[in-house]
Amino acid sequence: MTLAFTKMQGLGNDFVVIDAVRQSVNLSTEEICAIADRRFGIGCDQILLVHPAQSDHHAFRYQIFNADGSEVENCGNGARCFARFVLEQHLTQQKRITVETLGGLMTLHNLDDGRVTVDMGIPKTSPEDLPMTSDTRGPFQQLTIGEKVREITIVSMGNPHAVQRVENLKEAPVDSEGPFIENHSVFPKRVNAGFMHIIDRNTIGLRVWERGAGETLACGTGACAAVASGILRGWLDHQVTVHTRGGDLTIEWQGPDHHLWMTGDAKTSFSGHMDPTELTRNRP
Repeated sequence: MTLAFTKMQGLGNDFVVIDAVRQSVNLSTEEICAIADRRFGIGCDQILLVHPAQSDHHAFRYQIFNADGSEVENCGNGARCFARFVLEQHLTQQKRITVETLGGLMTLHNLDDGRVTVDMGIPKTSPEDLPMTSDTRGPFQQLTIGEKVREITIVSMGNPHAVQRVENLKEAPVDSEGPFIENHSVFPKRVNAGFMHIIDRNTIGLRVWERGAGETLACGTGACAAVASGILRGWLDHQVTVHTRGGDLTIEWQGPDHHLWMTGDAKTSFSGHMDPTELTRNRP
């Protein structure tokens, strides 16, 4: 089975995007892992599958798979790449589209300058929204990591995030605490771990250990969750620039019960054809 694919990136968070509208696609978990393999496959943080919508009221449906083969609910950088992909591939002529994801509906706006604005919906901040096992209600939680207790803010952007504030982003314990937080027993479906440094009330720096992928150059939903957590704690104003290692995002949120908006780049790297079965055979 030979499949056409496109390699895309949003702030260095990279994706293999596959059109399942004009070609038949049926990938196994093993094949997904082989495609994502950076040494024996194409290499990516996540794979995006573009499907026809299940409802006549929406434009498309898409699935998001981590490099370890697990399917996830949402991805902000992936959403922007998805929006550029369907426009560039002439699957739609509409610059504003509503799409179905595992995490719910998303509205995407392709801007004339090549950036994409995404309506990320209303952030959810209760333990059951992640889910998280906790006797404490609301977004502000304490998390025990070995002998340390971390103050975290929990936010669901359609996928789960646990955000903590750090004073030094370069020395933040992303590699040591990130995997532990991701797999902490209080998060039955695992969690994305965000490490946020506040520069001023309109600017933050961010690193994210992503569930199923490790640290990436940028995480769109992580940026949304970090800004939401900062606004909820009174640290940030309603429009914030988020500096990631892959580039900048603009996040706007007026607070609880309001939709959160994310704007950033999405670019095509290259296109090609692959045989997922052959890629699987190539792996040791």
